[in-house]
Amino acid sequence: MSLTLLTGFLGVLLILFFKSPLGTSIQKSSPLVSKLKNAQWFQNHWFSGVFLFLTNAALFFLTCLLLLSLMFFTIPYLHLAIMLAAVIASIFIWMVISAAWNGSRKNRFIMSTVGSSFYLILAALFIYWFVTLTPSYQGDDTFMRAIGLLFASIVTCVAFAACLIITGFSKTKKAE
Repeated sequence: MSLTLLTGFLGVLLILFFKSPLGTSIQKSSPLVSKLKNAQWFQNHWFSGVFLFLTNAALFFLTCLLLLSLMFFTIPYLHLAIMLAAVIASIFIWMVISAAWNGSRKNRFIMSTVGSSFYLILAALFIYWFVTLTPSYQGDDTFMRAIGLLFASIVTCVAFAACLIITGFSKTKKAE
């Protein structure tokens, strides 16, 4: 499990390293970028930040719903494919939002902070649950719950940092 977590973390680092060429190609090819660019409400940093926040929440809860529905099936390793698809979809949407939003660096950072704060709130919640973890009954082993909460807090912290970096600190070149 830790190898999978490390591989995912390194994959996100590679995507962050190559975000400029990926962002330029997304800006040129995605019709969603032009739709968001033309939306007047999207150019307000508060509205676009709330849009990013709600998009992150929707992606997270959709992924959780899909993972919970897998409990009724016995298809091995499908959960890994769903988590990989969720990461790819999140990064794609973050790059689309980054390419579509225009404004000052300060307002871009505000938009990004508001939008990525969903993952920061989630990480704080997981860390709180980890710190206050108590056994349900005498003799209950909380080790697996602790490991799950630890991994969940690491994953949400990485998602927060990736969302903040992709949407807040990158401005792709204008498509010709």
